[in-house]
Amino acid sequence: MIELRGVTVRYGETVAVDAIDLELPPGKIYGLLGRNGSGKTSLLSALASYRKPSAGAVFVDGEPAFENPRVVRQTSFIRDTLDLNDSDRVRTALDIASWLRPTWDADYAAKLVDVFQLDTRKRVSSLSRGQRSMLGVVLGLASRAALTILDESYLGMDAVARTLFYRELLADYLAHPRTIVLSTHLIDEVADLFERVIIMDRGRILLHDETDSLRGRGVTVTGQAERVTAFAAGHTVLGEQSLGGVRALTLDGRLDPGDILLGEREGLTFGPLGLQDLFVHLTSQQPLEASR
Repeated sequence: MIELRGVTVRYGETVAVDAIDLELPPGKIYGLLGRNGSGKTSLLSALASYRKPSAGAVFVDGEPAFENPRVVRQTSFIRDTLDLNDSDRVRTALDIASWLRPTWDADYAAKLVDVFQLDTRKRVSSLSRGQRSMLGVVLGLASRAALTILDESYLGMDAVARTLFYRELLADYLAHPRTIVLSTHLIDEVADLFERVIIMDRGRILLHDETDSLRGRGVTVTGQAERVTAFAAGHTVLGEQSLGGVRALTLDGRLDPGDILLGEREGLTFGPLGLQDLFVHLTSQQPLEASR
């Protein structure tokens, strides 16, 4: 069990993470979503014990995580920098990981190297942006760490490489369950991997819920402007679009089937709101008044 209690990260006068309380039950794939500058990487750095929080603390199984050798050995944090010496060869990076990680699987690492067609003789400095990301994925997945954190590990990968990454992540997670936190902006691509979703905005947790609970949470109502406005009365409106006499309102929450049936009789149409659309609406604007 991972617990964050009042975790705050400051950089001078800037508060990147603002007094976050969060519990992460083990053995799940978490999606961490947030706009640029929302505090995701700062939160992950604290979660991985790479950074001591300015206030609060992270606990793993009730123990403080920072500078705790038992916790650190079971934590793999893959950032875009890879935390490697550019002069190292790929095979050296793999050897170092095998020394540091008690759960390292050399056979699986070799398989991933083959899947991503990495040349282990190359130096890290000579790898393309996508190849560096592939190496990061190898280091993260083959570590089989109890807590594996992948911070935008797809950067530079083409569509084929990303698909291979998602496929390997899910297959190995099912074979070797552990806690995986995946930070990404490509929400639609990976939404089906997430068991729980965490949305950050301006250093705070805006939402933390089961993915299944979020599917269908929002709905877009479209039709004649006055009828849409009347239907939306009393609901939280996340967004709107208008064209001529037609209006579309995005409503937060699940609608009663009876209300939907009545709306359809009035000529209204209803469409589900996907996870990415929900994220955009929640983080891009304040809720609107339904009576506008």
